[in-house]
Amino acid sequence: MEQQHEDKHLKRELGLLDGTMLVVGSMIGSGIFIVSAGMVKNIGSAGWLTLIWVISGLMTMIAAISYGELSAMFPKAGGQYVYLKEAYNKLIGFLYGWSFFAVIQTGTIAAVGVAFGKFAAYIVPSLGDQNILYELGSFKLNAAQLVSIATIILLTYINSRGVKNAKYIQTVFTVAKIASLFGLVIFGLMLAAKAEIWNANWADAWMAKSYSEESGQWTTIGGTVLLSAIAASMVGSLFSSDAWNGVTFISGEIKNPQRNVGLSLFFGTLIVTVIYILANIMYVAVMPMETIAFAPSERVAVEASQYIFGTTGTYIIAVMIMVSTFGCNNGLILAGARVYYTMANDGLFFKKAGGLNKASVPGWGLWLQCIWASALCLTGKYGDLLDYVMIIVVIFYILTIFGIFILRKKMPDAPRPYKAFGYPVLPFIYILLASAFCIALLIDKPETCGWGVLIMLAGVPVYYLTRPKQAA
Repeated sequence: MEQQHEDKHLKRELGLLDGTMLVVGSMIGSGIFIVSAGMVKNIGSAGWLTLIWVISGLMTMIAAISYGELSAMFPKAGGQYVYLKEAYNKLIGFLYGWSFFAVIQTGTIAAVGVAFGKFAAYIVPSLGDQNILYELGSFKLNAAQLVSIATIILLTYINSRGVKNAKYIQTVFTVAKIASLFGLVIFGLMLAAKAEIWNANWADAWMAKSYSEESGQWTTIGGTVLLSAIAASMVGSLFSSDAWNGVTFISGEIKNPQRNVGLSLFFGTLIVTVIYILANIMYVAVMPMETIAFAPSERVAVEASQYIFGTTGTYIIAVMIMVSTFGCNNGLILAGARVYYTMANDGLFFKKAGGLNKASVPGWGLWLQCIWASALCLTGKYGDLLDYVMIIVVIFYILTIFGIFILRKKMPDAPRPYKAFGYPVLPFIYILLASAFCIALLIDKPETCGWGVLIMLAGVPVYYLTRPKQAA
């Protein structure tokens, strides 16, 4: 009955290009323009910076092509939630959905919204986080938070009017950001790259060093300290590469999903990985490592554009980044509500979220997501939101990819129009690398990552208290 209901109401109006644009558009948000500053403070060298981006890109691509098998087996709305439920049980599926709503999707929407406000302030300074509008105890309401909330509300409204509206915004904004990012890389390498800067940055390419905010000094690092620094740096690069799985959530609206979802995942992650590595090579060719580390408000791309175009160009880049974050949040908002829709139809989320509005989209889920993401905009800074989000995201990626091994045994005869490339070696490599990342992160940042894990585990009693009797 559920599949009939889905086919009757969710309209398959998205093709391979639309799916690829959703993957690329959801991945390229704010991270590539910001996080390299914090990464250089952690590891302090051109070699390690580049290697971390390469590793993150390869991990993302391995995960994406592994998901292709799952998306072909279960070509319906809900994506990763459905894969976890089928591989494990309803509890694990619910914990993902709970975490997805509480932190993963809404926290990412909030972080990208806050980044939009950060760059809007470059053009209109009064819109920045320095402009405190209200203060009560330790709580401070700033203008950037209101700007981010306004964009989330606007995009939710557009998405509530139908998937076609969201599709056009996604395609236009994604093409614009791909073109502008490639333009930034090409002009940077052609106009502003200097041999002396490049040679100086690569002179001690593998001598890792960390910057201490307390002492204001750089310290050479190695051993376990280096591993912790790599894990802390990968929060930024993995966050920048995240949200590629959004296309799996809207499988119920994609034409020929058995083929197009997997191809969208592959093409989308490949395009973004190439762009990200090239962008960081450009940063290292144009600016000294110290300049990257201490870019004002961590706006590395804006700083690079000053070297390339002068003062005028920085405003163009700021607008470009606003376009990027706006398009990114459109994809996140579009995809998120489909998970709540599927969960609600399984009796594991608010019943109203399982309904569709007149435009054949899950309107109630969209607005519920909007309210909570807006609330998260008020709770923390960009970096804190990343730590909360990434630890849980990667834990569920590990579980989902391990689910491929489980389903091969559990459903050996199930149709698999596409099989995970490099199975079992590549999925196993991903699980090892991702597990090491999570362990290092929990040791290094227990104050934020620990809370993220606790929020996830808080879903266990919620599940047993609220589940329908038939779900036992």
